[in-house]
This record gives sequence, structure tokens and C-alpha cells, in this order.
Amino acid sequence: MSRTVLITGGSSGIGAAMVRAFAEAGHRVCFTYCTGEARAESLAAELAGFGVTALHLDLDNRESHRDLLARLPSPVEILVNNAGLGSRTVERVSADVHEQDAALMMVNAVGALWLVRDLLPDMEARRFGKIILVSSVGGGVTQFPAFHPADGMSKAALAYLGRHLQARFARDPIDVFTICPGATETPMFAASTLDVLTADERRRLIDSLPARRLIDPGEIAALAVWLCTDAARVLRGAVLDASLGLGVHPGILTRGDA
Repeated sequence: MSRTVLITGGSSGIGAAMVRAFAEAGHRVCFTYCTGEARAESLAAELAGFGVTALHLDLDNRESHRDLLARLPSPVEILVNNAGLGSRTVERVSADVHEQDAALMMVNAVGALWLVRDLLPDMEARRFGKIILVSSVGGGVTQFPAFHPADGMSKAALAYLGRHLQARFARDPIDVFTICPGATETPMFAASTLDVLTADERRRLIDSLPARRLIDPGEIAALAVWLCTDAARVLRGAVLDASLGLGVHPGILTRGDA
């Protein structure tokens, strides 16, 4: 059945893969972007035949949230909270570590909470809703001390939010899942880890990972689409370690300068 899907942070990386996957699965997709307007417009044009819509959203700005709600073409039935800042991308927000702390918590955790609060009443009224929170293996499952502590804290908050929501809706037809990706080939992981490495260092790091490869964003997108099927309901409330084993064997990313 075709549903209306809202995906935050859909202009690149895992978000863009999710936009493509949900559109190709026959859903009506809206996605948000913050600074990547050109990328968003390009993706929307690429998927114009699927009726995909790009909308601006600053997750840490309530006025921006209200503007998004006013521009949504139809009630959201599936919400994918994917947008976020990382340990390196937050440096574009501010050079001050205290302001970075605030930005990571506001964008990654509080902004997601605001959006859930805004969309839940309609899901409750319609007695249908799917909420997917994209956290991270760092914070959502384990910890990587070389990364920004507020990054992990914000991702841990998302994992808590997923469990909290499902506990609240344990007897209602609203399903909540939290996905915790590991080392995925995205601009964010490149910025946080890969870009500072030489080609040889990159090969050694990837070879040290449990699966000896990076995750393709399409793998996470396929999981998100499947979680919105009836077959996945047995996992409602689950915090899913989608890290190719990195969550149970953090390996090299717990040592050295990541």
C-alpha cells in the first residue's frame, strides 16, 4: 500500500538512498534538506516521475518546523528521522566546542523529538504510523571515545526516544524502530574519519572492520523500507544494530585518532 513518507536529511548519504528506495517502493515521498539545496533539487528532479518533493527544514528552529508542517502536501504516515550532525560536520556550525555540544544535541535529538511530537497526533487520530529513528552504532549501541562526546550522547538519546515512544504506544498501531548504522560510505563518515587518512590508511582501516568493508547506504535504506512492512512488526520498539558487526566488535575505531 502506498503511504506518505517524510524523510529528514534526504539530500545525500543514507537519506538520499532512503528517498530513492521509498519512492521506488511506490510511496509518496517528501524529504527535507538544510544546507544542501542544490543536492536536494537535483535529487527531486531525478525522481520527478515518482512525485518526490524536497522541503527546507532547520531541525533546531521551531519556526522552520512550523513552516514545514504548513507545506506538507498530505498527512505523514511514515516518518524517517535521518538528518543529523556528526563529530566533524558540526565544526561547520561553530569552532566553539560548547556551541558544538548544543548544536549536536539540538539537531540530532531535540529536533527529532519536536518533529515526532508535531506528527504523532495525526498518526494517533488515523490509528496508523511508522516512525524510524536513525541513530548510530556510536551512542546507540556502543561508544567511540575518539569522537565528539555530544555526538554519541545525542545518538543515545535517539535510541532512548525510540524505546520510550514504543512503550507509550505498546497497544496502539504505531510502530517505532531505531536503526544504528555503522561505518557507512557517506559524506558524514568521510568527513569524520576517512578524509584525514591517506589511501593506505583508509585501506587498513576498512580492512580492520569486522566485515572488511563499508556499509552501502542502500543497505540501510532497504532495511528502513522493510521495517515499514507487516513482516517487521515483531521488531517494533527495537534498537537495531545495523553495523555489519562493528557494534559487537568496535575494533580499530575505539583506538587511535578516528
